[in-house]
Amino acid sequence: MNVYETDELLGQYLGFHFGESYFGVGNYPARCAGICQELMAGREKRKALDLGCAVGRTTFELGRVFEQVVGVDLSRRFVDAAHNLRQDGEIDYFRRDEGELGTRITISLEEHGLARAAERVSFATGDACHLGEEYRDYDLIFAGNLIDRLQDPGAFLADIHQRLAEGGTLVVSSPYTLMEEFTPRGNWIGGFERNGEPRTVLAGMREILSHHFEEIQPPQDVPFVIRETRRKFQHTIAELSAWRRIR
Repeated sequence: MNVYETDELLGQYLGFHFGESYFGVGNYPARCAGICQELMAGREKRKALDLGCAVGRTTFELGRVFEQVVGVDLSRRFVDAAHNLRQDGEIDYFRRDEGELGTRITISLEEHGLARAAERVSFATGDACHLGEEYRDYDLIFAGNLIDRLQDPGAFLADIHQRLAEGGTLVVSSPYTLMEEFTPRGNWIGGFERNGEPRTVLAGMREILSHHFEEIQPPQDVPFVIRETRRKFQHTIAELSAWRRIR
């Protein structure tokens, strides 16, 4: 079974996107959207694409400033939850404490100031490596915690410029947790030694993206915490890089 289609992961991600913060670490999807908004200051903000949108917080946040935002994720459960939240304005989930114990939590767009933004967003199930022809001409594409879950991240990065308008912005955030169950070893773009030298995923990204992009700011760390139970949390540090299409 795909772990991203389970009740357990759906509850964890609704909490991750819309629940409370832990250990002084701010809301990651909202922070990523904020960085995207800063990068787009003074630039046209017609269309944005949120790839790997999960349950949609970044999509909704981008809807504050973009005329139209589409969130795409491979998980039907995640996309259905995001769509229902957009349609109904609220959704509930089970926040596990231990074993079978826990609490049902209701989250609403209104309490996050996102009710109006919801009018500008939509969600779709899809594979970031095989997007339809309609996914074109975006001013911003955000790929959050996506590239280390793709079958072929190199092919994705080599093609992504075709989805952006000229001068469009690509923002990639990832903790680079390379796993062969998602990405076959032969498709890794970094995370190994080449000619005796370490090659990072960021170095691989720079090599591939340099054909069509310039890097527009130094990479920055964006931490996040996912609550699994009352006593178990994942504390991860993603690296966010930003690129502008120049050809």
